[in-house]
Amino acid sequence: MDEAPEVRVRDQLPRTIGLLLGTLALAVAFIAAYVGALHQPHPRDVPVGVATGDQAARTVLAAVRDRTDKIKAIEYADPGAAEDALTSRAVYGVLGSTPDGGLVLTTASASAPAATDVVIQVLTTAAEQARLPLRVTDDVPVADTDPRGLVPFYLAIGYVLGGYLASTALGISVGTTPRTLRRAGLRIGALAVYSVVLGIAGAVIVGPVLDVWHHDLPAVAGTGMLAAFAAAMVAAAVQGWLGVLGTGLVILLLVVLGNPGSGGIYAPEFLPTWLRGMHRWNVPGLATDLIKSAVYFDRRSIGWPLTGLVLWAVLALVALLAATVVRGGRATARARP
Repeated sequence: MDEAPEVRVRDQLPRTIGLLLGTLALAVAFIAAYVGALHQPHPRDVPVGVATGDQAARTVLAAVRDRTDKIKAIEYADPGAAEDALTSRAVYGVLGSTPDGGLVLTTASASAPAATDVVIQVLTTAAEQARLPLRVTDDVPVADTDPRGLVPFYLAIGYVLGGYLASTALGISVGTTPRTLRRAGLRIGALAVYSVVLGIAGAVIVGPVLDVWHHDLPAVAGTGMLAAFAAAMVAAAVQGWLGVLGTGLVILLLVVLGNPGSGGIYAPEFLPTWLRGMHRWNVPGLATDLIKSAVYFDRRSIGWPLTGLVLWAVLALVALLAATVVRGGRATARARP
């Protein structure tokens, strides 16, 4: 009888060691990802638009490119197309020439103030060297209450964090894999209601409570609902297939890689090569981009972030239902006498 507790401890030892090793791996990955990505940001190929027919502006940008890789010229058919690229967040600035022989740089600091600062600094120096006057205008400025442009990122992270924590809490409470499609539907419904409440709460906090933004709060709330639901569905699907161990994979995707790769702390052009495109497909990056578009830009910039989040939510929902049929069905069958 005295050996029974020792036997139980011995039986639990491999699982305990495995969980500790998994946690250690996540912690190491967290340190490597955050320090590796953010310790020494170096801008490369920050896109600046220019009209193909604007020879003076193109010459200045070509001279800049010969000296540094910080800026990359993106040519457009005409000035109107270049301006559209600015408001759709394809470029951080547009350089053009004026009839009096000067230059004008139009920026959108709401895309990323740090990236805009780099563009202004580099082109101001280039204009001085070319002895050309340069006028700078900011067509889409950040709010005075968000001078560093970080509120969209932190808000998006709150939505994503809330989504996957809600899914994890349900998994711990009632099991990671629903036993029946009815239970799966109840879980999806609960997470949907939770996401609606969280989306509204986030919009209220950045609006009336903290007074960061005074406009587009319904769009912010809608974005938050979608971001939280997508994160919750991804977590539920992964945990539905992998059980508790799936939580580690969710943290790796949504936090360890998702946060530094979102382009929210530093613009993608400031990140290491292996992280630069991640914001285009990871949930935190899509959510950050969609919030920026909802608050600062027009509808032309919401296309892919909105589509990407919807795709994540739908695919994860289907994966959760599949896990319910396969793993949940097997568990139900084993439980029958």
